[in-house]
Amino acid sequence: MPFAIYVLGLAVFAQGTSEFMLSGLLEDMAADLGVSLPAVGSLTSAFAVGMVVGAPSVAMLSLRWPRRRALLAFLITFLLAHVVGALTHSFEILFITRVIAALSYAGFLAVGLATAASMAGPQAKGRATSVLLSGLTLACIAGVPLGALVSEIWGWRAAFWGVAIISTPAVFAVLRSVPSTPVDPAAPSVRCELGALRTPRLIMTLVLGALINGATFCSFTYLAPVITNVTELSSGWVPITLALFGIGSFVGVNVGGRLADRRPGQVLAFGGIALLAGWLIFALTAANPVVALILIFFLGALSFGVGSTLIAQALYTASDAPTLAGGFATGALNVGAAAGPALGGLALGAELGYRSPLMVSAVLVAAALVVAGVARAIGITGGKDDTRATQNRPAERSVEARS
Repeated sequence: MPFAIYVLGLAVFAQGTSEFMLSGLLEDMAADLGVSLPAVGSLTSAFAVGMVVGAPSVAMLSLRWPRRRALLAFLITFLLAHVVGALTHSFEILFITRVIAALSYAGFLAVGLATAASMAGPQAKGRATSVLLSGLTLACIAGVPLGALVSEIWGWRAAFWGVAIISTPAVFAVLRSVPSTPVDPAAPSVRCELGALRTPRLIMTLVLGALINGATFCSFTYLAPVITNVTELSSGWVPITLALFGIGSFVGVNVGGRLADRRPGQVLAFGGIALLAGWLIFALTAANPVVALILIFFLGALSFGVGSTLIAQALYTASDAPTLAGGFATGALNVGAAAGPALGGLALGAELGYRSPLMVSAVLVAAALVVAGVARAIGITGGKDDTRATQNRPAERSVEARS
């Protein structure tokens, strides 16, 4: 893998840390800003909405920019949004900075996926995707706990400064490592890229990505109450279980990334069935601490292994629209990340018990398997092999030239 792809992964690490870190800062932020906890919680919702809306729309706006310029613009805007957020005492301004940060993150991830895929070559898009998503899983493992620790010692603003500091070397690394190439005048227009997205197989892939990611974040969001109330472990085990899930996701992304280029169909088929079985078994055996901890690791690996494979398939399927494919894939995953916890919350609100988010995750995976089965029955098949015939088309070569 080219070194520049790892540089993009570093930037995604900083951005992923920002996306998830607010869960450990809410009380301090509410007290310091003089607002309620629900108000501070709305910052998370604002970030999620910014990601969903921003991924395709901001990527569309950047289509006529050289990729390095687009990456730098998004990353510097993201950095400055955190500097302003760390300095402000106005909740309203902080809210705006979270939306701006989300839009920048969404644009960076969309362009970054396309850039990494093109630099890796036409047969290694899965591995390139896994490197970028490794930054996101490392944010869950190390970035978020570190942000909570820093805020505990120096206050919540220090966590925002920390994200800005981590982003700074990424700016210079992108400047030095990502090739500076002009936009190819023969590159597809926005209309052409949008036209390339209107394929049934890509739509199916995006739907599957939303469902699988919804299942993942439904249970991840409510993992703490499951561990403390069903498994009956002390609250001190919560960081350990979250770290186990994060380590599993890191393993899954990297293993899945290697297999996504060679055996995507098997990863999705067997991984999907294993995910369904895993969530069902977890729901039934959550009271057993040993089984629960083992399943948390493996479910993290399976969830992110299947999820990263679906992103790679979106890039393969829409090879004539790599930037917008990355944008729409990012948007689809964030739809799932927002909808999954909401559905889990509805199940808990209906007093179905603390195991109910695990069952909701199983239902979402089952829905994904049904969608995939119906698509296969009507002839909408997946897999990288179906796209090989398109990899030498002039349109794709011109897109690759933009990187």
